[in-house]
Parts: sequence; C-alpha cells; structure tokens
Amino acid sequence: MTVHLLRVELDAADCAPLFAAAAALDLRVGWLELEPEAFPAPLPPSLEQAAQAGALRAVAIGAGRSVAVKPMRGAPVIKDVLREHFAGCALVLVRGAIDLPKLEREGDGWRVRMDEESRGYTTEQLARALRRPRAFDFEVAETPAPI
Repeated sequence: MTVHLLRVELDAADCAPLFAAAAALDLRVGWLELEPEAFPAPLPPSLEQAAQAGALRAVAIGAGRSVAVKPMRGAPVIKDVLREHFAGCALVLVRGAIDLPKLEREGDGWRVRMDEESRGYTTEQLARALRRPRAFDFEVAETPAPI
C-alpha cells in the first residue's frame, strides 16, 4: 500500500472527520510532527536516561497510549520514520516544515494545494483517494471521483 503524505497546519481535532472517513474504509491515518517546539507532556525521566545511556529505544506503555524515545544522530530520514512508525497507514499528516502538498479545510470539505495547483474534495472523496497509488500527484491530471 502506498503511504500518502500531506502537510497540515491544522490541529488533529480539525482532521477528525477525515480520520473517521478513512477508518470507515478500513484505512489508517497517522500524524507526524516535525521538530515540535516542545513535546506534549514531560517524558518520564527513565526514558530520557535510557536513551542517553545508549538504549536503541525506550518505550513506556500505560493509560491507553505508548511513548517511545529513540536517540537520533543527524536529521530524520522521512522514509525510515514512515517504515518504523507508520506501517499500514494510507495517509500520514505531517505538521512542520516539509515540501509536501498541503491539506486545508474548505467549508465542509478539503483542499489539497501544491504550488499554484489545488484540488477540492469532500471528506469521502479524500478518504477514497487514499486507495489510489498516486492520489495527490499533481504532475498527473486526476479528477476526484464523484460521490
């Protein structure tokens, strides 16, 4: 399955209709934040210590979620991040500075923009487009399928 990447400046809650529409089609959507200013909650000190001591990965599980800390050398390689963390996802929404088509809300629907080109979608059209291998390739003339 192709993993599509779209850049967002939205909050995850703004994308809830897309998450639900994709799930209704048995498709998974991931969320990736590049260079967040601060992590959403303090990391457990034991995870930081394990990462600094040389552990390949330090993971905490509980309260309905997991947190993983992996020491990195150099800039992240997106292809590696996708393979490690987003296996099985049809779409990964990326918040941060990266050259990708941008997903925006437009009324009850969505707009995908790349440079001067853009395409409008309903939520259902956007979710169904995730099944196509080149759903957001602006070099190929594509028209979203009608509902």
